[in-house]
Amino acid sequence: MKLQLEINLLKINLMNFKRLNFKDVILINPNVYKDNRGIFFENIRTDKLNKFLKKKINFIQENISISKKNVFRGLHFQSKPHQQSKMITVLNGSILDIVVNLKKNSKFYKKKIIVKLNSSQHCSLFIPRGYAHGFLALENNTVVKYSVDNYYNQNSEKCLNYKDKALNLKKLISNKTVISDKDKVGQFFSELEIDL
Repeated sequence: MKLQLEINLLKINLMNFKRLNFKDVILINPNVYKDNRGIFFENIRTDKLNKFLKKKINFIQENISISKKNVFRGLHFQSKPHQQSKMITVLNGSILDIVVNLKKNSKFYKKKIIVKLNSSQHCSLFIPRGYAHGFLALENNTVVKYSVDNYYNQNSEKCLNYKDKALNLKKLISNKTVISDKDKVGQFFSELEIDL
């Protein structure tokens, strides 16, 4: 009697690390496998990420946010010695993810990139230290997971004001946008004493 093993896995896409305009901000497409039960994919592979980055990242804390449509969160970062690299993954819904360069010695200082992430594409965004991060939720019940490589520290928490003219985010923010009181009073570039 011949034993037959049926494997109904369909490889949808290959593991892919794509550098964005900021070369150290990486869009990651995982290997996604689909069969009659649903899908499976590895969300974080630090060995592959470390090899691609040529440095070691060790995620030690995970945070989850659940947002209604039109909620804006950000633009957050932590100063020394508690800076954080982040891996952003949308588990449900979709967002416009905003990354702002805070490195004064970079030609991209004060520049931003905006990346649309959603739960159906299964992509993640790696954001190293030296950037502010925020997002606009595009759907109700949008669930975002943040994996970070340093513990949260309240005294090092900083917020860049989304109204800063250098960011030009007026098109994203409307009367319907929901923003926390804390984020509304974030600092402008001219007020920030950034220690990265």
